[in-house]
Amino acid sequence: MNDDAFWALIDELSRRPGDRDERLEWLREELIRRPAVESVAFQVFLEEACEAADTRALWTAADRVEGGCSDDGFHYFTLWLVGQGREVYESVLADPDTLADVPGVLALAGRHRDAWHDDEWPEWEELDYVAQDAFDELTGQEDDEGDEFLDAVEELAEERGEREEDEVLRGSRPEGLAIPRLTALFPLRSSGS
Repeated sequence: MNDDAFWALIDELSRRPGDRDERLEWLREELIRRPAVESVAFQVFLEEACEAADTRALWTAADRVEGGCSDDGFHYFTLWLVGQGREVYESVLADPDTLADVPGVLALAGRHRDAWHDDEWPEWEELDYVAQDAFDELTGQEDDEGDEFLDAVEELAEERGEREEDEVLRGSRPEGLAIPRLTALFPLRSSGS
């Protein structure tokens, strides 16, 4: 699998009908049709895409939309962003304020977060597990707690020249990062809202 093959799967995933579970089942089945090494490569590309999205500017945008974003929540947000397809992903990485154009984000604007359905939240934790599920089924490794898969992912990532994770600046909301369209769609609310 190469970068284009990874994004072809993701683009098809983003266009599939059905809810997230149905779309993930389609992706799992697609990966099961391929050699197990393809599941490993898919996970490496997914992790690389999420790491590229792990920026201060995007954190600010996700925090605005979600009304607060934990470390895990931000990771799940980057998975959701990847799942929107290559065009949306690259556009948002170039300018996080373009999240204001994403239909799934627009559908949330003006609604209280308590009214958002689980499938509407711009987070997709389960996307992080589909490649391992396919790998485990293909190799019969369901009982090893993912060790063989994780070792294979680490090995392939090293082969691809992965560098150690850069320290990402987090904590308080960074000042001076302009996201005017998202700010208009998701104004700060008092704690009682």
